[in-house]
This record gives sequence, structure tokens and C-alpha cells, in this order.
Amino acid sequence: MIQLCNLKTFRLVHSIFSCTFASKTNRVLVGDPKPSHFSLQSQLLCRHITSEISENQHNFTVTYLINSCGLSPEGAILASKWVELQSPERADSVLELLRNHGVSQTQISKLIRSHPKLLSADPENTLLPKLEFFSSLGISKVDLAKTLAFNPKLLAVSLRNRILPTYNFLRSMLSKKNVVAVFKRNSWIFLGSHCKHVVPNIGLLRESGMPQPCISFLLTDCTPALMVNPGKFGQLVGEVKEMGFNLEKSTSVNALRALCGKNKLVWNRSRELLKMWGWSEDDVLSAFRKNPQCMIVSEKKLMQAMDLLVNKMGWSSGMIAKYPVVLSLSLERRLIPRCSVVKVLLLKGLINENLSLGSLLKPAEKQFLKIFVNRYLGEVPQLLSVYQGKVDIEAL
Repeated sequence: MIQLCNLKTFRLVHSIFSCTFASKTNRVLVGDPKPSHFSLQSQLLCRHITSEISENQHNFTVTYLINSCGLSPEGAILASKWVELQSPERADSVLELLRNHGVSQTQISKLIRSHPKLLSADPENTLLPKLEFFSSLGISKVDLAKTLAFNPKLLAVSLRNRILPTYNFLRSMLSKKNVVAVFKRNSWIFLGSHCKHVVPNIGLLRESGMPQPCISFLLTDCTPALMVNPGKFGQLVGEVKEMGFNLEKSTSVNALRALCGKNKLVWNRSRELLKMWGWSEDDVLSAFRKNPQCMIVSEKKLMQAMDLLVNKMGWSSGMIAKYPVVLSLSLERRLIPRCSVVKVLLLKGLINENLSLGSLLKPAEKQFLKIFVNRYLGEVPQLLSVYQGKVDIEAL
């Protein structure tokens, strides 16, 4: 119905334009100096009909975005400001191509909502080469679909001028597997010129003595740190040095990650929380140098770990500062099970209460079971069940 209406409207507009042109030509031939009343009417009518065509075309785009892309009416209206579909053929081809590469309907909705112009892209010459390139790297359809839904601009930037140069740069320092890891975790690096920020920042690290393995580690696990403005990155490197980190060691990489971007806010919050538990500024910096990750755990986990170790187990806050790695360990898989076993053994007087925190919480599971569980099963038969969370301490 819409196409038929547009065809009739087009014919009417064409007829009016033809009449108007003929009328103007006639006036020139006969030399009529007065403006034609019909010419003004036709111009107004043309404007009305042109507006009607535009409105119908806009309505078609909105309808398509709702019915074929799964957008809400509000989302479709917003998206229609960035794309105007002349017909469904190209857009249908784009959607079919995405589905063939594992993109679900939900992901398509998210992708088109974020970047509506993709519907007007050339599926064969623009989109397909990029999808085939990403697939050739060994990226699974599931991971590719997730990444594209999160960062749809990957399909908008140039394969030749952006994606391939960035890939070649990463590949010069990383294994193919780690390049894929960068793509899945921090695909934004493929959008901008890596030469602007990443290259000079890596140059600074090399001048500061950081070895290539550490640089590759940082590039793989914390790409955003290298994507910041070189001036800010220089300040970050200087701050890490002032805290006593040696850039030749891998702990400096974790320190850079902990102090970069939003993590710095988490770091500052953790410092204040730990001071509430009695840590001094020296304790904070000493713990950070030993285990940078301990300062960027969630507030909830930090408070739960300190409550368990200090209030429930009776260890001093200063002792925890000497073994900050315990704050990075999983509560459910390591801290709670081991503390439950140790609590039972302490209550029964089977171990010395002066045992170091590190000897209890740092060993691998097999070693912990051998030293603190299997050895005492004769005295406490239910100790393994305590470790597995099947029996409460109060039941013993």
C-alpha cells in the first residue's frame, strides 16, 4: 500500500513539475512580465507532496526497525534519525548476513539500535570482508556476535585502513591467541589509530626499562591503560615509580592496571576502607606493592573478607596487611572453607594459634587438604564435610 501510494504521489509531482516548467517556458516566449498565479499554487502543492513522500519514507523506516530489527517504537524513532531506508532489500541482506554469522535477534536489536547506519551498508563489499577476517583469526561465532553487539562500530570502520593495521601492530608483539583475547576484551583499540596513543606509551615503557614480556602482558590484559593520552600515561608511570615499583618486574604491570581509569577510584575507596580497619598509609602502600590486585576488589568483598579474618577468626588487621594476597582470594572457594577448618582445629587445640596467615590461605588446595584436613580426620571425622560446607562448626 505504501509503495502504491508513493508511486501515485511521484506521478503527481512529476506532472506538476512538468506543468510548471512548461508554464515558465511559455512565459519566457511570450514575454509575460507578471508572475503566474498557477506557478505559486503548484510550488505550494509540490512542497506538500514532497513532505508527504518524506513522511511516508520515514514511517517505512520506523516500521522496518520495529518489525525486522526488534526495536521499540521509541527506539525506532530515534534510530530513524540516522538512517532512511529506500527499500527493504539491502537492509534484509544486512540482517541475513549477520544471522548467518551467529548474531542473534536480541544482539541484532542492540547492534542496530547503537549503529542504525549499518542497515544501509553494502553487505557484500563492506560487511562480509570484515566478518570473514574476524572469523579467520579463530574467533568463534558466539564471541564475534557478543563483541559486535557490544561494539557495532567495528563493522563501520575501514578494514584496510583501521582494522588490518591494528591487527598487524598487535601481532608484532602478541601471539595470535592473545590478539584474539584483546579483540574480545578491548575491541575499541581497532577503532582508533593505535599510533596516536599506544605506540608512544609503549615507547615510554621501553625507555623506562620495562621488558617486552611485561609490555605484552599489559597490552593483552590491560589494553585501556595503553590507550590513554600519553601525557596522562606518563603521569601514571611516574606515580607507579614513586610508590616503589620496579618497572622491570610484572607487579608493575598490575600496579598500572590498578591505578588506571576507573580502577583508581576503586583504589582510593579501598584505601579509606582499610584505614577504617586500622591500616596506616604505610600499610596500604606496603600491601599494594606486594599484591596490587588487593586494592581493586569490590567494596563488598573487601568488607566481607576483613570481617571474616578479623572479627570471626581473630587475626589482627596488621597481620592481614603483611599477607594482602588473601584479600584477592575467593571468599566462597578459599577463604570461608579454609577458615572453617582452621576454626575447628583451633577450638579443639589441634593446631598452634600462632600459625602464619600465609601458611593457611596461600597453599594450593591439594596441599592444604593434606596438611590441615587429612591429617586430623582421626580426631575430627567430619572435618572434610566442614571444608565442603556440608557441616556447620556449631554442629561439632
